[in-house]
Amino acid sequence: MMAALCMLVLAGLLILYSTSAYNGQIKFQDPFYYLKKQLFATALGAAGMYAAARIDYHLWRHVAVLGYLAAVLLSIAVLFVGDEYNGSKRWLSLGPLSFQPSEFAKVAVILFLAHVITKNIQEMGKMRTLLKIMAMILPIVGLVGASNLSTAIIILGIAVVLVFVASPKYGQFVVMGLLGMGFMGVFLALESYRLERIAIWRNPEDYEKGYQTLQGLYAIGSGGLFGRGLGESVQKLGFVPEAQNDMIFSIICEELGLFGAGIILLLFLILIWRFYVTASRAEDLFGALIASGAMAHMMIQVILNISVVTNTIPNTGITLPFVSYGGTSVAFLLIEMGLVFSVSSLVK
Repeated sequence: MMAALCMLVLAGLLILYSTSAYNGQIKFQDPFYYLKKQLFATALGAAGMYAAARIDYHLWRHVAVLGYLAAVLLSIAVLFVGDEYNGSKRWLSLGPLSFQPSEFAKVAVILFLAHVITKNIQEMGKMRTLLKIMAMILPIVGLVGASNLSTAIIILGIAVVLVFVASPKYGQFVVMGLLGMGFMGVFLALESYRLERIAIWRNPEDYEKGYQTLQGLYAIGSGGLFGRGLGESVQKLGFVPEAQNDMIFSIICEELGLFGAGIILLLFLILIWRFYVTASRAEDLFGALIASGAMAHMMIQVILNISVVTNTIPNTGITLPFVSYGGTSVAFLLIEMGLVFSVSSLVK
């Protein structure tokens, strides 16, 4: 697991530099601008991962509720004093540093649900228990979803996976699925721009906002089997806006081709498989749920990002773990990895 993680992080930094050098030079007169910021966040995350791996994961049960409440309060703070970039209010500033509380919320929700489910494991066969647990995370889902729908979907997905893992009955999830579909329908209808995204997804060539999607598809198509070569992308030269962010997988396909993109996906699959092995061999339910939550997080985020880039689903603005530019994302992902390492260290 550590080998796959290191390869993924190093490959992500290399791909990020290749993708962001042009934008860094144009906007900040520094081709290394994005790489330096990502390296700093990666170093912080690595330190956090090491600390989390060294701490007995059972200790997190004592602060799981407090961590969840902190995530809720930080999400409320974003609504009132958050910083807005590119039309989205998702950041809080702490002096010269800024971070996205929604990334902290993912880790907090995993620990919180692992604690709550472990506490109520004898009652998990009852529908009211499942609904009660899901209701507990609706505040954070609603608060995060107000400005970041994609992250709210990930948090909700993590919750569903953890409840599913712990539940002895599966029929209840049909009811939960129907309720979830109804909730999503109402949530989408509350804001016209969300419905507009569906229209753009269906016919991107008919809308100005479909430009990014079309350029991403051009990049994927032009890469072929082995790509143009690392650093040789044409689409990153202003055609794919902010290529180092959500659409970075399209540049991977253009520069490294289907073969290179497949290697990146293989590394993700190895990580997800190791999460599964850790969860299945964990010494207790709490540890198994931590590993399962990390597995669900990684799996959902990778699937959503690639689905968006390939226009399989409407654009939700979601990053590719360890690869897309985003300091808060990579830092908390590495801390989350530290939690999984802590669980795996006690596997017999």
